[in-house]
Amino acid sequence: MIPSRFLLAPVTAAIMLTLSACAPMHHDDAPLAQKTLPQRLETQLPPELAHGWPGSDWWRSYHDSQIDQLVAHALKDSPDLAIVQQRIKLAQAQTRMQEANDGPQMDFSANVERQKMSAEGVMGPFALTDPAAGTTGPYYTNGNFGLTAGWDLDLWGKNRAQVEARVGVIRAKQAELAQVQQMISANVVRLYWDVQTLLALKEVKQQTLAAQKKIVNVEALLYENGINSSVDDVEINIDYVKTQQQLDDIDGRINIAKAQLAAMTGNARAASNIKRAPLAQVHSRVPDQMGYGLLARRPDLQEAHWYIESSLSQVDAAKAAFYPDVNLSAFLQNDALHLSDLFRGSAQQMGIVAGLTLPVFDSGRLNANLDIVRAESNLSIASYNKAVVDAVNDVEKAASQLNAVAAENQHQLTVLKGTQKLKALAQARFNAGLISGARLSAATLPDLSEQAKAIQLHGKWLNADVQLISALGGGYQAGKA
Repeated sequence: MIPSRFLLAPVTAAIMLTLSACAPMHHDDAPLAQKTLPQRLETQLPPELAHGWPGSDWWRSYHDSQIDQLVAHALKDSPDLAIVQQRIKLAQAQTRMQEANDGPQMDFSANVERQKMSAEGVMGPFALTDPAAGTTGPYYTNGNFGLTAGWDLDLWGKNRAQVEARVGVIRAKQAELAQVQQMISANVVRLYWDVQTLLALKEVKQQTLAAQKKIVNVEALLYENGINSSVDDVEINIDYVKTQQQLDDIDGRINIAKAQLAAMTGNARAASNIKRAPLAQVHSRVPDQMGYGLLARRPDLQEAHWYIESSLSQVDAAKAAFYPDVNLSAFLQNDALHLSDLFRGSAQQMGIVAGLTLPVFDSGRLNANLDIVRAESNLSIASYNKAVVDAVNDVEKAASQLNAVAAENQHQLTVLKGTQKLKALAQARFNAGLISGARLSAATLPDLSEQAKAIQLHGKWLNADVQLISALGGGYQAGKA
């Protein structure tokens, strides 16, 4: 009898030879460096617009119930949100599937088979009928039932890395959901203020049209009485028609904006019944130190960050694939050639198997897979770095635009004070009987023109306010997606 130590030696040598012959991992590229922000980003804003981040329900700072209602409808019924929510559910289900693959598995199975044995095959003796030998051929009805179990030990963490990659995708999708919510709410608020700006502008243009109408009527009366020539009223008639055209254009733009709101909110009635409301004051806030905070406040940056984390876990899984897989399996079954014997104790069989799978030669498949996942990871990092730069530029641009429009508004208020004084003076002269009603109407036209400019600048200011809030992340905070 050969001693057991002599049998163990060749087995050990075979295992060592196999391990040394595994597929070699070539040099792996280093991951790209992720861009960081300085502690402080400088923004040039008026002092009253500094020191703070937008809140999660930032649109409520306008104190307008119509905005609250429209945003609520948009966030409730948005098909874009529904798509992202289903993506999150899909990613969660895929993660649970990957986690299940990392745990032990157990199955129950049962089979019944009716077969005819071949007299010319390996099982030829069973084709004969020989009760003494235990054969009753050639037909047999055999069966088996029992439990089988298996477990991949995942010694190198390949399965765990794949689970972590799936978790990263879930968190990225959650950040994507917050980004979509932010975009929807910003677009609704922007469109709402566009409608309110146009409604306010329409009122001023209607007043302008009424004043021009008075002047046209007086000029026509003077012409009928031979006081003026027909040429004198040409210019005012042209201005009157232009104002009518402007009103038609405003009505068309209002209808388009309301139609867009109806499409976004899924509520045509709420969009079409928007009532005239005063244009709100701007309430944007920019914190003193925005560098690091911006990374956690922008959902698009968090989405890109989690895709990086997912890709790095995929790299770990690709590296672990070079190492041997060790798995355990076991079975406990009853197996009999005749169904009448299936439930006897003698039909029971059991066993435990320890398996090892090691890649030895794969024509470069594993290395190619590692190159792919590393390139995808570096691409995610490069995209993130670009998104960081774009985010900083968005904030700086939005802050500068808000500052510029705020300055224009202040200058326009100064101009309005001047035109209002001139209008008041004309009113006083009219009251004293020094000028006619037509002259009073003519004196109000410059003030109405400047009012129209002020309204348009105010609308531009509100648009810039929403743009800055979007650039700051719209109240989002990492971990609260």
